[in-house]
Amino acid sequence: MPSSTKTGTPPQQREGASLSHGLKQRHLSMIALGGVIGAGLFVGSGAGIAAAGPSIVIAYTVSGLLVMLVMRMLGEMSAAYPSSGSFSAHAERAIGPWAGFAAGWSFWILLCTAVGLEGIGAAHIVSGWLPGTPEWLWVALFMVVFCGTNLAAVKNFGEFEFWFAALKVGAISLFLVLGVLAIAGVLPGTDAPGASNLTDFLPHGSNGLIIGLLASVFAYGGLETVTIAAAESEDPVKGVASAVRTAMWRIALFYIGSMAVVVTLVPWDSEEVVAKGPYVAALDHLGIPGAGQLMNVVVLVALLSAMNANIYGSSRIAYSLVQRGQGPQALGRLSGGVPRTAVLVSCVLGFVCVLLSYWRPDDVFKWLLNMIGAVILVVWIFIAVSQLLLRRRIERETPERLVVRMWAFPYLTWVALAGMVAIFVLMARQPDTRVQLYSTGAMTLALAAAGYAWQRARAAR
Repeated sequence: MPSSTKTGTPPQQREGASLSHGLKQRHLSMIALGGVIGAGLFVGSGAGIAAAGPSIVIAYTVSGLLVMLVMRMLGEMSAAYPSSGSFSAHAERAIGPWAGFAAGWSFWILLCTAVGLEGIGAAHIVSGWLPGTPEWLWVALFMVVFCGTNLAAVKNFGEFEFWFAALKVGAISLFLVLGVLAIAGVLPGTDAPGASNLTDFLPHGSNGLIIGLLASVFAYGGLETVTIAAAESEDPVKGVASAVRTAMWRIALFYIGSMAVVVTLVPWDSEEVVAKGPYVAALDHLGIPGAGQLMNVVVLVALLSAMNANIYGSSRIAYSLVQRGQGPQALGRLSGGVPRTAVLVSCVLGFVCVLLSYWRPDDVFKWLLNMIGAVILVVWIFIAVSQLLLRRRIERETPERLVVRMWAFPYLTWVALAGMVAIFVLMARQPDTRVQLYSTGAMTLALAAAGYAWQRARAAR
C-alpha cells in the first residue's frame, strides 16, 4: 500500500495542482442549488407516485434524510481534502487504493451511461415538438455541444450550469408557489382539492411504498457533482461547506415539498402522472394555458444540465484516477487546464450507449442498465465507511481541517450505513431491482479485484 494512504497525505497532492480554478463562487453556489434538482426528479418520480400513491411523500422524506447524512459525510471529507476525485480519493485515503479504484471507475461507468440516457430523454422531448426528426440526430447534436463546452475552459461549464440551474430553481419555485395557492383555494379559476386525493394513502400497501422508496433514492443521484467541481473553484473549502450546510432545506423544499404538492393536486392513479410526468400533469390539471408545455421545456433543461454535469464529472473522476496511478495515462493528459482526452472518451462512451439502445435494446443495453442500477448506493457505502475511518485520523493529525463536521458522529454515520444495508435488502426482495443489485454487485467486485491486483502490482515494483 502506498505510504500516502498510511500517513493521510491527500491524494489530490499527487494529482499535481494542474486543473484550472476557473469556477467562481457564484458558479459553485448555483451548481449546488441546481444540482439537487436533477433529471430524476422531473422524469423518474412519476413511476414512484404510481407505485406508492400519496405515501411517496414519506418515501422521499426517508430517502432525503439518508441523502442529507451522506452529503454531510462527503462534505466533511471534501472540505478537509478538496479533490476532483471526491469520494474516490477519500476512499483511497481511508481504505486503500483498491477502494478508490472500485468507487471511481464504477461511478465513471455510471456517469458515461447517464450521459447517453439523458441525451435520449432530451431528444425524445425535442422530436415530440418536431415530428419526423430522428432522435439519434438530436442526441448527436447535444453531445457535440456539451462535449465542446467541456473541452473549453472550465468556466464555460460553470456558466452553462449557472444558467441551467437558475432556470430550474426558478421554474420549480414558481411551481411550488402556484401549487400552494391552488391547494389553498386562492388561485383564480381553480378549486381547492382539500384532502380528496390523499385519502388512499397506501394504495398498494407496504410493497408500493418500498417501490416508491427505491425510486426516490435513485432520484437523488447527482448531488456529488458539487464536491467534484469544488476542486476547480476559487475557494474549494468555502464552496463545499456552503453547499453542504444548505443541503437540508434544498432537499426538503424541492423534493419533498414538490411531491406533496403533486399528490395533493392530482389523483395518484392518473395516467398522466406517468405519461406526461407529475409536474406537467399537475400544471395541466390546474388549467394554466401553456404551463404544461413550459414545464416540458424545464424538463428538457434539466436533462441537458445533467448531461453537461455528467460529462464534466466523468472526465474529472477519470483524470483523478489516472493521476493517482489507477488508469491509463492517456486519460490524464491536460491541455489548458482541462483533461480533454477524458472529456472526449466520456462523450464517445455516452454516445455508444445511445447506439446500443437502438441496436441491442433487449440484451446488451439492458445488461448495461442493470449493471449501473445500484452504483449510487455502492458509492454511498464507500463514503460512509471512508468517513468513519478518516474522521478519527483528521481529529488526531490535522483537526483544523474539520471545517464541516458530521452530526452526532459516529452514531448517525452508523445509522446511515444501516439505512443503506436496509435498501440493499429491499432491492433483493423486488424482482426488478434484484437483477440490478446482483449486476452492480458483480461489477463492483470485479473492479475491486482489479484495483487490488493493480495495488499489489504497484507495491511490488
